[in-house]
Amino acid sequence: MKISARNTLVGKIVEIHEGPVSTEVTIETAAGEKIVSSITTTSAKNLGLKVGGKAYAVIKASSVMVAVD
Repeated sequence: MKISARNTLVGKIVEIHEGPVSTEVTIETAAGEKIVSSITTTSAKNLGLKVGGKAYAVIKASSVMVAVD
């Protein structure tokens, strides 16, 4: 994966709260920091997110996106 954002943090998905329109995803870094992102439920399903899975918190301006390999 290549991406232009400079603030990319890798971690493990520790929580997923799925709603009808948006899903809240919590990623915990190796340092124990938790980052929470709200993404569309469609995107969460398309990414195949699962608790315990590896994911990236990609921070650009005031938005946090989630990326997987």
